[in-house]
Amino acid sequence: MPKSPFLEMIRSEIRLRGYSLKTEKTYIHWIKRYIYFHNKRHPNTMGAQEVKSFLSHLANEGNVAINTQKTALNALAFLYNQILSQPLGDLGFQHATKKRNLPTVLSPHEVKSILDQLEGKYRLIFSILYGSGLRISECLRLR
Repeated sequence: MPKSPFLEMIRSEIRLRGYSLKTEKTYIHWIKRYIYFHNKRHPNTMGAQEVKSFLSHLANEGNVAINTQKTALNALAFLYNQILSQPLGDLGFQHATKKRNLPTVLSPHEVKSILDQLEGKYRLIFSILYGSGLRISECLRLR
């Protein structure tokens, strides 16, 4: 598959600025996804509205994490601000939301039934962990 002269120009600009190889790969990935999302239109023919719709799509239909969306934004901001000299301004797109996971908490009865099934040093270790809040590694270092 022939390489795109446009993407190669972006790649050389990233290298010229001394960005890491990982940043280069990430930026190229998100710029490609942006171009494919808009049916292979050249970024010169697009602007803030298309960037906004792409980032909102990532949050709504793509179900990406907030940091993934920020990475895509950074790649597109680099493209428009540094390569195309078309500042995007305030985009006002739909931000991805961070999913909050609640911890699983056992009831005192459930803890007691677990401890009742243990014997000897294992019962002692788990009792110390439960009662003190120590990490496993901290508990195992106790003498």
